[in-house]
Amino acid sequence: MAENLIAPKLPVEGKRNILITSALPYVNNVPHLGNIIGCVLSADVFARYCRLRGYNAIYICGTDEYGTATETKAMEENCSPKEICDKYHAIHKEVYNWFNISFDEFGRTSSPEQTEVCQAIFRKIFENKWLSENTMQQLYCNTCERFLADRLVEGTCPTPGCEYDSARGDQCEKCGKLLNPTELKNPRCKVCQKTPHIRDTDHLFLELPLLKDRLEKYISEMSVVGGWSQNAIQTTNSWLREGLKPRCITRDLKWGVPVPHEKYSDKVFYVWFDAPIGYVSITSCYTHEWEKWWKNPENVELYQFMGKDNVPFHTVMFPSTLLGTSENWTLMKTISVTEYLNYEAGKFSKSKGIGVFGNDAKDTNIPVEVWRYYLLTNRPEVSDTLFTWPDLQAKLNSELLNNLGNFINRVLSFIAKPAGWSNSFIILVKLFITVFGTWQGYDSIIPSVPDNVSGDSHGPTKKLADKVAAYIDQYIEAMEKVKLKQGLKTAMSISSEGNAYLQEAEFWRLYKENKSLCSLVMKTAAGIVYLLACLLEPFIPSFTLEVFKQLNLPADTHVSLSDDKGDVDRVKRPWDIISAGHKIGTPKPLFRELKDEEVEFYRKKFAGSQADRIVRAEAEAQNVAEQLKKTKVSDGNGKKKPGKSSNEAKNKAAAEPDITITRLDIRVGLIIKAQKHPDADALYVEEIDVGEEQTRTVVSGLVKFIPLDEMQNRKVCVLCNLKPVTMRGIKSQAMVLAASDGDHTKVELVEPPSSAQPGERITFPGYEGNPDELLNPKKKVWETLQVDLHTNEELVACYKNVPLTTSAGVCKVSSISCGSIR
Repeated sequence: MAENLIAPKLPVEGKRNILITSALPYVNNVPHLGNIIGCVLSADVFARYCRLRGYNAIYICGTDEYGTATETKAMEENCSPKEICDKYHAIHKEVYNWFNISFDEFGRTSSPEQTEVCQAIFRKIFENKWLSENTMQQLYCNTCERFLADRLVEGTCPTPGCEYDSARGDQCEKCGKLLNPTELKNPRCKVCQKTPHIRDTDHLFLELPLLKDRLEKYISEMSVVGGWSQNAIQTTNSWLREGLKPRCITRDLKWGVPVPHEKYSDKVFYVWFDAPIGYVSITSCYTHEWEKWWKNPENVELYQFMGKDNVPFHTVMFPSTLLGTSENWTLMKTISVTEYLNYEAGKFSKSKGIGVFGNDAKDTNIPVEVWRYYLLTNRPEVSDTLFTWPDLQAKLNSELLNNLGNFINRVLSFIAKPAGWSNSFIILVKLFITVFGTWQGYDSIIPSVPDNVSGDSHGPTKKLADKVAAYIDQYIEAMEKVKLKQGLKTAMSISSEGNAYLQEAEFWRLYKENKSLCSLVMKTAAGIVYLLACLLEPFIPSFTLEVFKQLNLPADTHVSLSDDKGDVDRVKRPWDIISAGHKIGTPKPLFRELKDEEVEFYRKKFAGSQADRIVRAEAEAQNVAEQLKKTKVSDGNGKKKPGKSSNEAKNKAAAEPDITITRLDIRVGLIIKAQKHPDADALYVEEIDVGEEQTRTVVSGLVKFIPLDEMQNRKVCVLCNLKPVTMRGIKSQAMVLAASDGDHTKVELVEPPSSAQPGERITFPGYEGNPDELLNPKKKVWETLQVDLHTNEELVACYKNVPLTTSAGVCKVSSISCGSIR
């Protein structure tokens, strides 16, 4: 995290000044990976890109600390709200520091500056008569002598058929229905367990309907100019279509910004009124000249990053608040919104402790650049995405290790080798060469290229330069539009081109046959290494630091891709990027392979909720203790005490194993050929590669649902250990899995990811075990398990709530949601 060791940046006339914020993470828990990619990491990438381009940019964030959830957490941990905020603010800061988030200021909303700025904005809105008063009915606890916020009330859910007796005042966790506290049956105060009573209470409301014209003008103009993400536009328009209503901005709480009004002095501002104002107050902690950023719309562009659940508060509430002051505020230009990142079998959840949390990532010993890369390649920009351990493994091993790391290490290792012997020594050392081979390289020196050799005239080098130039333009275009995932993909494409260039140029052959041309190739390749380190710095900065160390270059001298300095044009000629004669550092591998056993360990470790993990750990400890008690020990004469009888062991071995999903041998298959069954109009006969020496013959009743041409050469999921059965004279040796809708009028194949390899076994995160060699039809194993195979609302094929998973990702169908699989 950046520390303010130098004077704060202020907008500069004539430069592009960019103010970047990310949604303030709530302070009552540790942030999980979904929180991190949804706001702070995405904003950090864009902030780093802006600096790379030479823009004058600052990145502001901090913890959101007021509100009911903080008070509730404080009660749970038996401390004050301030103590909770101090504890979790430090945890958040530590997590973001480990993730290399480059804030210019990371503050908090419980500061005196927050109170000052928030109250000043309120007074302006009040003076301009954009506020109204209204009376609400709310539950009041006589014992605690206070009105109860939603989460301080529990009771019986009023939903017919649910009647969960611990429903919260805002939502029932069992049926999911959103509630009002006054709707609960048998309500009770969460603090003292006494029955509260309904009382009237007066509150202040922001009159959004009166601000409607100003707000709609701002939205219609800025959503186009700023290129708002589609999900932000849709959410905002849905609020406008439903009609704006007065919004309550006060609460009967103690922990919050006090309302500076005599009648409401015992109340605080609603957290969604004061939290966005935190961007302003935290900037005021960064510089006392904060108004040069926040009241300067002519010279400052405001970019905001958040998850989709925060959109209306930033496109409707916050702009309306600022517009209501009638002051010249810097309103948001661009909003970048992510959908949800889900975890393995379900959703990340702070309240339930499900998923991998920021401190967990650090404890895995998987480097931070791997976490950042995986989260950004998986950034849920237009739809929800899924975190799975096999997917992380696949991206690390194939993209970072085999593509990026391999290219850089290949180039620098060759340059670092001692130079080959001169011709005058070849005869003298011929025998030595025969036995031991010869070192060939450049003694760690970037080679010079003779005047008669040119990158523009060497076909492969010129072709590479043209491709790199096109990729750089695409990279800049994507990043300017905040399409971060596309920007990362484009940068990685340059690494792929670099590997292809080395292969085409055959530098190892050129070194012996055309030293001058080899020098051009290696000088060009070194330039690509340098360029990759620069383009990837916004995404994986720790990787960039290591590459610059291996290049023996100070990190702060890298190209800025500034239009003013002409850097963009210079890097399009990669042979000119690093000067001849420069001595590089010591090359070493940049990434380490993630092995299958490590993946299984992490999947097991992080399965279930945090509470489940604690129970598991305690159970494992108890199990170890019990095993120690039962361990055969010496009787003092060197003889071991007897354990269980051999009959007991035999009986246990003979027992039928539990029916679990791991007993099914489901594999990725590739249909090599499909044709109609010669004696059955409704059946196809397929030859499918399931990773064995011979293909398997499979008969499927899919003719009515899937055209023959769509059955050719496609990946499918194949159940391989069913007992073979003869169907109209042809023996079917497996079964292709397909999903059907409720009335079985529509059927679609369950498809693994396109990059999954034929023969790979499909797994179920959280379930371990080996498949049966052949399922015993009398035990009804398939029939028992099949009823829990289905597709979910995201079209993912699941067993119960666990996705069918390959190393390349999860298996899906095209359009059938909530269908059965058989």
